[in-house]
Amino acid sequence: MLCDLLRCIFGNPFRPAAIDPNWLRWDCEALPKIARKIYEERAFELMPILADALQEAGCRDAQILDHCRGPGPHARGCFVLDLLLGKA
Repeated sequence: MLCDLLRCIFGNPFRPAAIDPNWLRWDCEALPKIARKIYEERAFELMPILADALQEAGCRDAQILDHCRGPGPHARGCFVLDLLLGKA
């Protein structure tokens, strides 16, 4: 369980994920809004919705999409949320 939580926070250290700045502007900045809601409300059940939105915005990064669609655990400090919110 601790290993899964560390993967949520740090992602794959051998293949760092990156966010395309165009994704942040997609659909009136929908991705940062969804990420902020998940982060502030700890609404991690919305992570698959975030994955769908990322994919619609053009994300093809399997690490990011699989993480968002995975069973978790998810936590504040999640590498995907941090990247979208500019915390990474």
